[in-house]
Amino acid sequence: MFASLARLACRRSRLVLYLSGVLLIVAGTLGGSVLQELSAGGFVDESTESARTAKAMDDRFGAGAPDLVLLVSDERGVDSPAVAAAGARLTTRVAGEPGVEQAVSYWSLGRAEPLRGKDGRQALVMARISGDEDRVQDTFERLENRYRHAPQGLDVRVGGNALADKEMSETTEKDLLKIEAVTFPVLLIVMLFVFRSVVAALVPLLVSGLTILSVLLVIRVLTLFTEVSALASNVATGLGLGLAIDYSLILIKRYREERDRGAGTDQAIALMLRTAGRTVLFSSVTVTLALAALLVFPFYYLRSFAYAGIPTALLAALVSLTFLPALLKVLGHRIEKGRLPGRRSAATGARGSGVHEAGKSAAREGFWYRLAMGVMRFPLPVAGAVVALLLLLGAPFLGLRLSLPDERVLPADSQARQVGGVIRDNFRAQETQALNVVLSDTPGPGARQVAPYAERLSGLDGVARVDSEAGTFADGRLVQRPTVHSARFGAEDSTYLSVVPRDQSMSERGRQLVTHLRSLPAPYAVQVGGPAAELTDSIDSMNARLPAALAVIAVSSFVVLFLFTGSLLLPLKALVLNCLSLSATLGVLVWGFQEGHLQGFIGDFVVTDSITWTVPLLLFCLAFGLSMDYEVFLLSRIKEEYDRTGDNTASVARGLERTGSMITAAAVLISIVFLGFLISGIVYLKAIGLGLALAVLMDATLVRGLLVPAFMRLVGKGNWWAPKPLRALHAKAGLREEPSAEESRTEPRTEVGAER
Repeated sequence: MFASLARLACRRSRLVLYLSGVLLIVAGTLGGSVLQELSAGGFVDESTESARTAKAMDDRFGAGAPDLVLLVSDERGVDSPAVAAAGARLTTRVAGEPGVEQAVSYWSLGRAEPLRGKDGRQALVMARISGDEDRVQDTFERLENRYRHAPQGLDVRVGGNALADKEMSETTEKDLLKIEAVTFPVLLIVMLFVFRSVVAALVPLLVSGLTILSVLLVIRVLTLFTEVSALASNVATGLGLGLAIDYSLILIKRYREERDRGAGTDQAIALMLRTAGRTVLFSSVTVTLALAALLVFPFYYLRSFAYAGIPTALLAALVSLTFLPALLKVLGHRIEKGRLPGRRSAATGARGSGVHEAGKSAAREGFWYRLAMGVMRFPLPVAGAVVALLLLLGAPFLGLRLSLPDERVLPADSQARQVGGVIRDNFRAQETQALNVVLSDTPGPGARQVAPYAERLSGLDGVARVDSEAGTFADGRLVQRPTVHSARFGAEDSTYLSVVPRDQSMSERGRQLVTHLRSLPAPYAVQVGGPAAELTDSIDSMNARLPAALAVIAVSSFVVLFLFTGSLLLPLKALVLNCLSLSATLGVLVWGFQEGHLQGFIGDFVVTDSITWTVPLLLFCLAFGLSMDYEVFLLSRIKEEYDRTGDNTASVARGLERTGSMITAAAVLISIVFLGFLISGIVYLKAIGLGLALAVLMDATLVRGLLVPAFMRLVGKGNWWAPKPLRALHAKAGLREEPSAEESRTEPRTEVGAER
């Protein structure tokens, strides 16, 4: 396969570049509109009790969690006759809007106290919009324009879940442009120092541009068949840029090595593809398999990361193995144009950098060689110190608390966040976060025994109030008899109760309340829904499928590393060390975001005493894939040396010397991409960006530079042990970066088929 790619690149280089240009135009034209087709949300498993409850609420009662919230303010007080009359007219107007299923307010519910602000100058109007997420957004945008300009002479501010979803999508799109504007110049400057020439530094940007636009085209096609989260575009950009740079660095490094050894352009390209090309291909497979684990989860938010990440990894490899070699063929020696003063570093693979096999001892004793030998002189103390540090960093992870995202993840200037903050501070109960308890298969209206059940619910710890067709209950007793508005809670053979919590719904106490509601005996068939129930069900659904996802990652990573090393122990070592470094990363995120110690350093975010529940899982899959990416780079070189010399200690040192600078450079470059997410105004994007950057940097330094040499020195020749049948399997199917003996005998002709 790699010989065929080499022939294609060398004999049809201009055709490959022309076709790549056509793909760039088509992908840019068709994929550029993908942002308009992406959706907010995707955090709910439609098979759970909370999802079924939400559907029952919508079908039977035309009710549910409010999508639109109007915060009405007036200095005259919401109980003044003029304001009350205007508020009632406003509620009637909202209720009559097309697409609105139900609208209630402080005034329409007989001046319900919880919908009145503590200062008496504010009140709420809450509306439920019918339809799926996209239809809700369409209706909301129409309503937002109509009610933002002082309707009925009142000071009205729009808020609610629909606005939060809209602002998340808009903020994501704007942040993407800001991230690109900031990170691209920084990347270009750093790449100049890494690649040591202007032309070489521009090549990865061309590879990444073609990759990213191609992925956006794939995502655009996927939106025709399934819902895709707005975050998919961020994944395509961030991961596409990072992997394209990584793969370009590996390939150009090897190409330069072969040119420095005297190979012609065609021969250098052929050897580059046969060696580093193999590593790039199986590295992309490793990342793909790690991201494929996200497909086992029934949330389209998580699956969207796989929808974007899998084609990104595969297309980054495809572009790197086709477009990049063809470009190198056309450029020839011009790849070195704009050369910076000084000699190329080991990261770029130049003379005297310690990457050659020529046998010069000075070339083998660079910084990374000396570091590895130093570590292997004292492997136990070094390993103990690094493991202790990682465990210390990971300790806060034991206190992890998870929540669904709400308006508090938005930036400070977000209207949804501002309105939500006022509601939390100035209103007595969590009206917009009420739990819905649906009772099914009941007798008809008037014959249902709802009051005793509502009394028991209102007496539970954490319940502020229960509204039902039998009246309003608090502290285990009836506090308001049924009114004309109570009929909205009933249907022909079912009824529902609105349970308003005292505490934040997206908290551990909110989840405990859901458990209590579901365990309390009910007179009829019961279902519990609402925000806290969605959080509980989402976490339970994730936990139920987590073993399968971890098994996909572990088994696939083990198989790939076995194919590279022929060892049973080295894949196990990689799994353990990766988990150790990732736990340290997650511990830092809990300390920084959940506990709030990074507030002010990376932006003004709301400390919610929790982390968005998808962040740890996404970080694990993405960072694990990238960590295994670097593991493949390192172990393939160590294995190559061990096969040649049989010396375990020297093989580790020489393998690290040949890859250490490259891995570190790749880690720094991809970390710059991820750190760009700190510019985002969305808190969980900041957490993902910082977490990925920390994971990659710790993996490239503490793990690859210290723990791997220490571990391999302690185990010695046991590193390479495998049962005889597996050794035979590896001999036939194993992956090697060096060309086989047969390939070495059949060297490509120099400048074959050169195009004029």
